[in-house]
Amino acid sequence: MKNRNDNLKRVIVDFKKLTPEILALLVEKYPDGYDDDHIISFKNQHNEIIEAVEVTTDDTKYLVKVSTKLERTMENYDEDDYEDFDNNDPEAVQDPDIVDEDIDDND
Repeated sequence: MKNRNDNLKRVIVDFKKLTPEILALLVEKYPDGYDDDHIISFKNQHNEIIEAVEVTTDDTKYLVKVSTKLERTMENYDEDDYEDFDNNDPEAVQDPDIVDEDIDDND
């Protein structure tokens, strides 16, 4: 028996191409964030290992590459931040301010 997901378009999404729609789907599916059990690992066409989390719409399965930027953006998600943007606008989701917590101020 065929799974309904067999006919879905598959799209790999890097943080730079993340749209408000996909971000909202991620936050809805993983409201407390994702953990190691949610991460899918696979090799891309360059034989590099990619780690991603999956979200699915009616016609597409998105594999969103895991990164610190993604984690931070999901943690700070507020749908009101994106109300002035189109759902498919990859320019809407901006890089979060990431501070390196390993920096020692006593240097």
